[in-house]
Amino acid sequence: MASEATREVLLRMRGITKDFPGVRALSSVDFEVRRGEVHALMGENGAGKSTLINVLTGVHPREAGSIELEGSPIDPTSPREAEALGISTVYQEVNLIPQLSVAENVVLGRQPRRWGFFDRRAIRRRAERTLARLEVRVDVQAELGSCSVAVQQMVAIARALDVRARLLVLDEPTSSLDEREVAELFRALRRLREEGLGVVFITHFLDQVYEVADRITVLRNGERVGQLETAELPRLRLIGMMLGRSIEREVESARAPAAKAPRGGEGEVFLSARGLRRRGGVGPLDMEVRTGEVLGLAGLLGSGRTELARLLFGIDRADAGEVRVEGRPAPLRSPREAIARGLAFCPEDRKRQGIVPNLSVRENIVLALQASRGARRSLSGSERQAIAEHWIRALDIRAPGPDTPLFALSGGNQQKVLLARWLAMQPRLIILDEPSRGVDVGARSEIARLVESLRAEGMAIVLISSELDELVRGCGRALVLRDRLCAGELEGEELDEEGIMALIARAP
Repeated sequence: MASEATREVLLRMRGITKDFPGVRALSSVDFEVRRGEVHALMGENGAGKSTLINVLTGVHPREAGSIELEGSPIDPTSPREAEALGISTVYQEVNLIPQLSVAENVVLGRQPRRWGFFDRRAIRRRAERTLARLEVRVDVQAELGSCSVAVQQMVAIARALDVRARLLVLDEPTSSLDEREVAELFRALRRLREEGLGVVFITHFLDQVYEVADRITVLRNGERVGQLETAELPRLRLIGMMLGRSIEREVESARAPAAKAPRGGEGEVFLSARGLRRRGGVGPLDMEVRTGEVLGLAGLLGSGRTELARLLFGIDRADAGEVRVEGRPAPLRSPREAIARGLAFCPEDRKRQGIVPNLSVRENIVLALQASRGARRSLSGSERQAIAEHWIRALDIRAPGPDTPLFALSGGNQQKVLLARWLAMQPRLIILDEPSRGVDVGARSEIARLVESLRAEGMAIVLISSELDELVRGCGRALVLRDRLCAGELEGEELDEEGIMALIARAP
């Protein structure tokens, strides 16, 4: 007979290790979920959250470790096997069929039959019973695609419950919901918790974690750095665990002498935003960036930094608010409009959203300039060569020659090619999203020097970085984002690592 402790623990994972070619994604990770608890799984990009869930649900085999569900060893080899065991996962992007009805989606693949045909009445009643557990009132015969995102999220959860789930994994379930919809979801989670269900809640929103989670497990670089009761884990300590910094270290490093960027506010306002908002993305918030300054955007993953950058560059459209460029209204409805007003954007994922690896260094550098001229005003071969050679020298891009395929260059040199592409457009403002990610120490220093030289020449720069020291040393002013909103602004001597962490951790 199982002990009391065993009965209390619903899921127990011990010593989970997972390797991918060239990298250890999980290193002897322990994780457990009790019956009737909401357990938050937190960590920055690359921490190992998704890998741990993929091991649990049979997407990836593990190299070492064990998994027990209600005290019995399990080893699912596919999500379907995990579901049959009572482990259901609802992902951020709802994976249902919008053309089918709500009821059909709830029982999809498990439709009751009568005389060889689907029993429509039984399908409807079963869906209504399952949705009633979540206190969701919706016409189950309505087409799912006609329902709100919040209702679709609830239907996805109802489908997970329909398979008699004992453990429910929710991967960023609130990313596209507004405050009222989040409140409705949390009411449903509390109801499921009372029924004894275990819930794994993966999120980046601190306020939501402290509102609904009973315990928190933090992963960093594939290792577990802590598993604590939510009530016993101060926000500031949680931030430190996620970022790999202690408060004492923050004070020491923040006060150490460093060549910091000049204070903001000395140039003219180039771009300003008021009440800028996009549902499920960011805001509403206000900001401005001046010529000759580096404005930092700080915050944890999911805080809204990249979402704000995408709004400013016209990749996404705002639901509300106004953007002005040089004092004039500038509805940035597309990247083409943003470029025409002097904006440039180096995205975080340079490999998928920035560079074209199979093209040469020269072709990558002139890509945006040629696109802006159109097919009828093509750059000549000599012009393309001259532009490429100029920026290869100016940015010290280390390549055998302009004809070298970009994939043959190091990460740091690929990043400089991407910068060269936009600098060739002579922008007035450039948005740099994690420009130092994936490059070596030497390349980081070179990029930092380049940013400072561009600032000194009068360019406006928005710098997004998860590295607090990069923001402190490189920016004169920083906006700190938390849970899609601006938590505060730091400038000059107030801008240090301790101050950033304190704003991220501060309760609303």
